[in-house]
Amino acid sequence: MSFIRNILALLGVAAIGVMVWIGPTAYRYKVAFDGFDEKSIDIYKGLGERLIAHGNAVGATVWSAKVAEGLTFEEVDQSIRNIAIERNIRGVGALPLGDQVAAMTGSPWRKLNIYLYCNPLTAAKMVEHDIAYAAYLPCRVSLVEDEHGDLWLYTLDMDLMIYGGKSLPPELLEEALHVKDIMLDILERAAEGDF
Repeated sequence: MSFIRNILALLGVAAIGVMVWIGPTAYRYKVAFDGFDEKSIDIYKGLGERLIAHGNAVGATVWSAKVAEGLTFEEVDQSIRNIAIERNIRGVGALPLGDQVAAMTGSPWRKLNIYLYCNPLTAAKMVEHDIAYAAYLPCRVSLVEDEHGDLWLYTLDMDLMIYGGKSLPPELLEEALHVKDIMLDILERAAEGDF
């Protein structure tokens, strides 16, 4: 009987030690999350699930869409450009990275284009809100050929930027959601070859 009592006492001491060690950190996180956007918990839970599934943070922080069978790289390229014009988001650059790699190595390499889009006035408001947002600018869409020759579209998961911390001011939130809608529209429609 005294053996069981000693084991339970030891477990109690260990539990108190863990609470003393973890408690202040857990409390600090709780206080921080209490001030975050109400959607932040779900955003971070989803991020955790994607991190487990992908095995790396990059794969966990992007949206992707496989391009429909039968569409060529050139058709999807044109679709991306047309949808961006239709949705009135400014193209601020394009990087034909796959062609550049092939030119530098002298050997064919997979297709990879990166398209840069921006609403300059929204971007300026984001930077005024928090200068760190500059690292996320401009929005990108990547059209890439995988190792099997299949085409994919990728773009940054903007929910982390929009909901991952303290709530954005209402006007800025509305503008950020509009840009998010455009980026998802490009991703989804271009993957189907919508011109």
